Amino acid sequence: MSRVIGWCLGLLLVAAGANIHDPYLMAVRGWSGPVIAVAGLCGLLIVLRRGVRRRVAMLALWAAVPLAVLGAEGIFQLRKASVLSVPEAVASELGRHFMVGYERVGEVEGLAARGLIAVSSSRGAIWPDRRRRICATRSAGCRTSAGAPGSPPLRVAADQEGGIVSKLSPWLPNRPAPSALAGLPPDERRAAARALGRDHGRDLRSLGVTINFAPGLDLRTGGAPDLLDFNSLIARRAISSDPAVVGDIAAAYADGLAETGVQPTVKHFPGLGRVGTDTHHFRAAIGDSRETLESTDWRPFHHVLAGNPQALLMVGHVILSAVDPDRPASHSRRVVDGVIRRDWGYDGLVVTDDLVMTPVYQYGLCRAVEEALNAGVDLLLMAFDGAQFYRAMACAMDAARRGELHPTALAASRERLGRSSAEALP
Repeated sequence: MSRVIGWCLGLLLVAAGANIHDPYLMAVRGWSGPVIAVAGLCGLLIVLRRGVRRRVAMLALWAAVPLAVLGAEGIFQLRKASVLSVPEAVASELGRHFMVGYERVGEVEGLAARGLIAVSSSRGAIWPDRRRRICATRSAGCRTSAGAPGSPPLRVAADQEGGIVSKLSPWLPNRPAPSALAGLPPDERRAAARALGRDHGRDLRSLGVTINFAPGLDLRTGGAPDLLDFNSLIARRAISSDPAVVGDIAAAYADGLAETGVQPTVKHFPGLGRVGTDTHHFRAAIGDSRETLESTDWRPFHHVLAGNPQALLMVGHVILSAVDPDRPASHSRRVVDGVIRRDWGYDGLVVTDDLVMTPVYQYGLCRAVEEALNAGVDLLLMAFDGAQFYRAMACAMDAARRGELHPTALAASRERLGRSSAEALP
């Protein structure tokens, strides 16, 4: 029995050591590596004390534990070093596409100063007494004071929907979500939604935030809740099951945000209301036809985007089977370039949902980064675990070296990003 336990524990520690930089281990990342390595060395000593004879395999297993930790840390540091040493021209060309989550300014200040990223603050607050270190608010967007001349504008974003998704509260006031207004009469709900948007916008501008990842346009379906839905919680966040009500409230809310100089973001195309699983952790697909979606779930997207040219469009990780059954919408050329760009004629900014989510990260982050940029996505979001930026950026750099990134797609995105900065509201 003790040998079985030893094998199971050793294999578990090897797996954990090899994955110390996995997003699921982010909460223990600071100390997990040393602890696992020490545990491996202790196990190795125990095996040695019992004698090596007939225990060579067990000895190799426990020796592999600290080696797994060293290997994982070595790979991470090599990637980080390669990204930090990238030539300025490459940093500017590729870095403009990345939005990276952080809790402390120091985590991203150097990256932003070199033009390697556009910054997302969705994991925590930008402390008012330190925000001048990371950006100066201007009509052309937010730029680091230490940024190199000609570096891309620094977009500071937040996930402040209101209600249960208020990532910058309680530093900012806890305000209701737009869904709280669905029961009001039409004129009253529009006025209240616009006022809520203005309130959120003023709150965010006080911290230097220029983009809000709201409003959500997913429809409420009324289906049974998924017991494994820990993060999406669309049934609690959705404004209404009626596309007209969703579009009405969302458009007014977006206008209120825009009045304060904060760009709204409509999400999560193609809509998560029909999805029965949590796309933070599991792959999911929408099997309905385009005709059905155009007449229901996509109506609010058309309505808000048509009335607010400053709005961004966030694409989620659900598979749209009727268009591309082989990959999530967030990095599908058929969805982004086909449906959104060509069929809809939308030429604004497209941002992915968090690429750290399992449906993308565990199924091939490099593939997703390359395909998203070639599909016409402008901003790649790495919010939950900002350290994954180094892996994603290394993927983009490698694809660029191989000539796998399409110059036409990058040029079009560069033009959209530049236009968005020039047209940013004061």
